[in-house]
Amino acid sequence: MKEETLAKDSMRSTATPDDYLKLASRVESEVGKVIVGQKTLIRQVVTCLFAEGHALIEGVPGLGKTMLLRTLASTLDLQFSRIQF
Repeated sequence: MKEETLAKDSMRSTATPDDYLKLASRVESEVGKVIVGQKTLIRQVVTCLFAEGHALIEGVPGLGKTMLLRTLASTLDLQFSRIQF
């Protein structure tokens, strides 16, 4: 666990804003192949993720909220889990 944290900190100090922009553009493009017509939402979620923030995505059933996050997790090789209230 400590090695992962060190690697993460190392990436933070060497990555430039242009690196983040390139990565964000690639992620948005990949997610956009599955989630069509939601470019603003995709950008907001990616921005939140890169800023290490939290997001509460609300909406009526059937809008693709779970699919968006599942696709994002798959694109970035992250673990996905869902909490439903």
